[in-house]
Amino acid sequence: MNLAPNLGFLIHDVARVLRKRFEQRAKHMGLTRSQWQTIVYLARNEGLHQSGLAEMLEIEPITLMRVLDKLVERGFIERRRHKTDRRISLLYTTDLARGLLSDMRAIGDATRSEALDGISDDDRERLVAILELMKSNLLQACRAPADKETQNG
Repeated sequence: MNLAPNLGFLIHDVARVLRKRFEQRAKHMGLTRSQWQTIVYLARNEGLHQSGLAEMLEIEPITLMRVLDKLVERGFIERRRHKTDRRISLLYTTDLARGLLSDMRAIGDATRSEALDGISDDDRERLVAILELMKSNLLQACRAPADKETQNG
């Protein structure tokens, strides 16, 4: 069976359905996936500025601005002025947001458990190893210009 033509679609579909299931489980908390993701990345990188966080999330700073505004309004994130550059705000999670992290982890664990149901521990380890190798291969490939033949063809 040749998986090559369908592999990218399958990986995308699994990620999409995993996110959808997480959102179903987290719906009662009243946060969107982008808000959850922003809180998690910021909790791991307290004191980051908006453009740095946008880069990590791989979204445009203006898109992140809207998410941040809602999170600030709801008391999950605070902006603090940079000590030496008043034009820059640094971002921090609040106690309220940090209190949700364990709930988010539990929801994530339950969602992953559903996704991996019926898959042996050995196969799980192999799956992760393969995906990490694929990611590494692609990151390495992204450091070089794309082959013009494959771009046109």
